[in-house]
Amino acid sequence: MTLTVDFEDSETRSAARSRTRSGDGDPVVWECTDDGATATRDTDYAPTVWVTREGGPVAAVRETVAGMVDVRGATVERRRREWRADPESALRVTVDRVDRIRPVATKLTDLGRPGEYRCYGVDLSPGFRYCLDRGLSPVPDRELRTLELGTTEAARNGDPLDSVTVDGDTFEGNTGGLVARVADTVAEVDPDVLVLDAGATIPTLYEAAATAGRTLQLGRRPGWKRLAGESTYESYGQVHHSPARYTVPGRAVVDRSNTFFYRQAGLDGCLDLVERSWKPLQELAWASIGNVLTAIQIREARDRGVLVPWRSYRHERFKSARTLADADRGGHTLEPAVGVHEDVHELDFGSLYPSIMIEYNLSPETVRCDCHDRADVPGLGYSVCDDRGYLPDVLGPLVTDRRAMKRERAATDDPERRRALDRRIEAIKWILVSSFGYQGFSNAKFGRIECHEAINAHAREILLDAKAELEAGGWRVLHGIVDSLWVTAAPDVPDRERTPLAELAERITEQARVPLEYEAAYDWIAFVPRADSDAGALTKYFGRVADPAPSDDAHTYRGIECRQDSTPPFVADCQRELIRTFDTHRDPEAVCDRLAGQLQTLRSGAVDPAELVVEKRVSNEREAYSQRTRSVAALDRLADTGLGREPGQSVRYVVTDDGRDSRERVRLARESPTEYDAEFYADRLLRAAESVCAPLGWRRGGIEDYLADRADASLSAFGR
Repeated sequence: MTLTVDFEDSETRSAARSRTRSGDGDPVVWECTDDGATATRDTDYAPTVWVTREGGPVAAVRETVAGMVDVRGATVERRRREWRADPESALRVTVDRVDRIRPVATKLTDLGRPGEYRCYGVDLSPGFRYCLDRGLSPVPDRELRTLELGTTEAARNGDPLDSVTVDGDTFEGNTGGLVARVADTVAEVDPDVLVLDAGATIPTLYEAAATAGRTLQLGRRPGWKRLAGESTYESYGQVHHSPARYTVPGRAVVDRSNTFFYRQAGLDGCLDLVERSWKPLQELAWASIGNVLTAIQIREARDRGVLVPWRSYRHERFKSARTLADADRGGHTLEPAVGVHEDVHELDFGSLYPSIMIEYNLSPETVRCDCHDRADVPGLGYSVCDDRGYLPDVLGPLVTDRRAMKRERAATDDPERRRALDRRIEAIKWILVSSFGYQGFSNAKFGRIECHEAINAHAREILLDAKAELEAGGWRVLHGIVDSLWVTAAPDVPDRERTPLAELAERITEQARVPLEYEAAYDWIAFVPRADSDAGALTKYFGRVADPAPSDDAHTYRGIECRQDSTPPFVADCQRELIRTFDTHRDPEAVCDRLAGQLQTLRSGAVDPAELVVEKRVSNEREAYSQRTRSVAALDRLADTGLGREPGQSVRYVVTDDGRDSRERVRLARESPTEYDAEFYADRLLRAAESVCAPLGWRRGGIEDYLADRADASLSAFGR
């Protein structure tokens, strides 16, 4: 059905960047047809917000609100303020157009004393709001055509356009010819979705077309629009950057630099979530996981007549100090048994946190309810209402559908179908993963910290009970992380007395009411110690999968250098090769012998500097740094070229002389450096080698001593 919804307003620009006003904010609905898409302008649409009042009748201000600027009318209707609340009088305020909703809502909350008037249904994205209001599914009813376009960073920052990328092929030439190639390809393909390397590619191409005197139309109608400017924000202690967002008429725009779900789950996964959330594809592509989860919850709320709060009004209830200490904990993690272990099995609780919410009826409105006084939550004593919560109803179909997809994937031999299912499974996984954490997020519209605490309490109990059951059945638990357990046969238990894992998993599933699934078998697995002690690092291990699929890597890697984004490709490849050597010989000397060859290659200058690129996210403006770090040197070099980085963006560089403290310390990846600081990268390679050898008892000092003895022996042999 609907492909996208455009709101044509004063920000729409023609190809020559002149401002045009078309439709005064009317939504234009683009629906897929067999040979393209058709547009329908909805001139009757007017969005609504809701208002409630504390300590007085909201009807008393109906006439005042109806007379406000940008308001078409106000009526009193019955709605539920919360999931379990009775319907009450609320003011339905009809607003002239989507972009006036927030100003109107601000005026509404200023009517009385602070907190007297509260607004609902304010901050929904425009296309999502329209689809909900009109009951219009944003799921296209045919396969979508995509076209990928890209421009260079320099061109997006004002340099002349000298190359473009079209569906993976890069073309160079004069600006006019490149614009013509893009225009011809768009006309030929007639894509439904434009997949861009960066959203700023849209204004860059239009600027180039204007400069070259060429005609360019990226949309199904002329013009383009900036939806939002760039911004910087902090999430979970990390600084992130959100680039400006752009759109063109009649086509969904996906910005690869600003899309989580498209990167993780592709078009198939995105469309699955479009169907569940009713967020149009373009809005879903840039949305966060929590944003999409909230959209799914909002659909459920509207179906039940529950108002959607503008801001979270639910406060944490009083707790004693003892309860607070018991509750303020996360999932349980066991300390891993450092070393190499043979014949290891991994067991996972399928969708643990969502399954806990479903099976134990944990929802913001059911935990610590007022209608029961009993200890339903282990360790915390919280009660849980018997009435079904909204959250289990929201998550139930996601868990059920994902399990059905996994069964279908296992049963099909069609590679295309398997890929599509993989993407849909991946998309749902991220929603389920976030559903737990979002309950403890202070700005979650429907979240509540007590629900978050109750979920964790059940998860801790389930993991520890499972550990006890496995050990009683003759298995040794090597490690456990929240919802996963790694076990091997206990050496002091005869095989005939050991309970089969399948039988134990079935027993644990029945007790926990959450499925414990057999995830994988490993010929061996190595748990890595911490860098500063002999205790096990909680999330660092590697191993060999038993009977891997022909197309899969036989080895698994978690938390070590080759899985870290900042590790240069050469170092990551070397570490994987060292693990293969480890697998063959299970001997630290053999690993170090292979390492010696890698170090020799590195120090001889034979490594392509493109394989040594370091990528780092910057957290501040250049001027805010007081230390002369490598990243600062890279920012200085970027500034020399007229470019910059906002906090949350990344810099990519090769270290060329780490002994300096100036911009000469590094070269930008875009400068195509021909040299590198071999000793800097040798240090990184030794760190990676330590992760491989440490489970065998060799730390960095032992590795360096062995390499030095080997070098001395080689020199002695050469001297003879």
